[in-house]
Amino acid sequence: MSTGRRQFLKAAGVTGLLGLVGSPLLKIFAPGELEASSEFREGAALTARRWSLVVDMKAFPTEESYTKCIEACNYTHNIPRMDNEKHEVKWIWPETYEHAFPDNYDVYLSENIESMTFLVLCNHCDNPPCVRVCPTKATFKREDGIVAMDYHRCIGCRFCMAACPYGARSFNWRDPRPFTKNVNPLYPTRTKGVVEKCNFCADRLYRGEQPACVEASGGALIFGDLKDKDSNVRNILRTKFAITRKPDRGTLPRVYYIIGGS
Repeated sequence: MSTGRRQFLKAAGVTGLLGLVGSPLLKIFAPGELEASSEFREGAALTARRWSLVVDMKAFPTEESYTKCIEACNYTHNIPRMDNEKHEVKWIWPETYEHAFPDNYDVYLSENIESMTFLVLCNHCDNPPCVRVCPTKATFKREDGIVAMDYHRCIGCRFCMAACPYGARSFNWRDPRPFTKNVNPLYPTRTKGVVEKCNFCADRLYRGEQPACVEASGGALIFGDLKDKDSNVRNILRTKFAITRKPDRGTLPRVYYIIGGS
């Protein structure tokens, strides 16, 4: 097992346990190794009761801004660039308003809105159908609201893909590793037959870092604790009108989009 995969599993496992019973578990599981590593030092993690993301469309200055977010995500998570579009793997990607918000689409909408490019990703729903249908619990909802995945438990049945109304999951039809350039050693590469998706950069949060796309967005993506009334996401949602994707599906998505306003 590579060093990157071992480190990721430590972070994912300890973070999940911390979400259930708190930081003292750091003293129980391999305390010497964890405390000796700057990447896993106690107190460094970013925590929240309910992580959420706000996408402020007016804050994206150019089309290049979208590309920076996507490229940052692709490198951080070793997302392959397949040579066949049918085998594409994506965690965050550009979409038109018509396809991102089909329930809100109208032929008489503002041309400015129709021409916008929207960044879409897993919505980390409060009521995620993907979690309910997974037979092995390979996909699960954490205490902080992140809908995460255990790649080792995924059997490739793709029930989660069928259940997700947002098309936010990708299946590795081929071995993705030959198509992964500039491998990031801090995140594991996947294998053929495994489903994957955005995880709100849970591994980066554990290291005390913001999600990669948020860092690359120049302020257009706002990430924070939805249950903290004084958080950055609550402040912006309090002052600007936001919408979510396909709210009628009953999934309660926690990625918000601000389209109009100053």
